[in-house]
Amino acid sequence: MDIVDLHDPSRVDRSPDAVDVLLSSGNFLQDEFTITTVELRLYTERTDERLGDFSLITSFVETDLGSVEMIYDEGFRGENPLLRATEFLRSNLGISGLILRSVIILREKSK
Repeated sequence: MDIVDLHDPSRVDRSPDAVDVLLSSGNFLQDEFTITTVELRLYTERTDERLGDFSLITSFVETDLGSVEMIYDEGFRGENPLLRATEFLRSNLGISGLILRSVIILREKSK
C-alpha cells in the first residue's frame, strides 16, 4: 500500500528536485513494520522575484508493508531548504517522529 498523504497529491506527481536519504539500512523495526527507507524530498513549485523559490518538502517512509509520503514543510524557505530541514531532523531526533507518524497512517489506512 503506497499512500500520498497530501490534500493535493498531484503536487508530488513528478520526480523530486532533490532527495536527502536519512535512513536506508532496511533493518529498523517500529512495532510490526520494518523500515527500509526514510527520505526528505524537495519539490520546487514556483519562484517569486522577491521571495525566491516556493519549496514543498515531503517525508517519505518506506516499510515492508507500504510507504507514506506526506508534507514535512512548505513555503519560501530561502537557500538550501532541504539541507536545513535534514540537519534539523538529525539534530533533534525528528526521524523517529517521522517514522511513528508514517506507521500510524499506514495502520489507519489498512483498516
